[in-house]
Amino acid sequence: MTQEISLFDVKELIGKEIGVSDWIVVTQTTIDNFAETTGDFQFIHTDPVRAAAETPFGGAIAHGFLSLSLLSAMSYNCLPKIREQTMGINYGFDKVRFMAPVKSGARVRGRFALADARFRGAGMLMVTYDAKVEIEAERKPALSAIWQTIIQFEAKDPPADACSRPACVSRGM
Repeated sequence: MTQEISLFDVKELIGKEIGVSDWIVVTQTTIDNFAETTGDFQFIHTDPVRAAAETPFGGAIAHGFLSLSLLSAMSYNCLPKIREQTMGINYGFDKVRFMAPVKSGARVRGRFALADARFRGAGMLMVTYDAKVEIEAERKPALSAIWQTIIQFEAKDPPADACSRPACVSRGM
């Protein structure tokens, strides 16, 4: 169960690891379904026999974008819930690096640190995470990313200790 926090407690978490998700098994069926959805049928993903024979991976591997897309489920699993939040939306990624292949059948999990949080006008908080997708029993993570989301909340007057600048929840402020 993830914890619940107030919007105005977020600044205390900047620079800290705030969540590690449960493990998720990346099955061949999951990989095949992702291929069907995206139209990416490259044999390294969808043909385990050929991938075992013709690649250094020893079998099929997940699409990098599949591993990236799992960040959403991983975040729901472990990040603190913000009481005032009405919705969240993806804003984008500043940097994504695919560092190691996720083999079919491997278990992965997300690890999140809060890098920054800034008010972006009435009712919006931009949150930046340093995110990693780890592979069980592997030294290198599958990927690392700087992920930005926008948390929408019902705009109310900020508490007295919140500064008046738009970036009042950013590092060191």
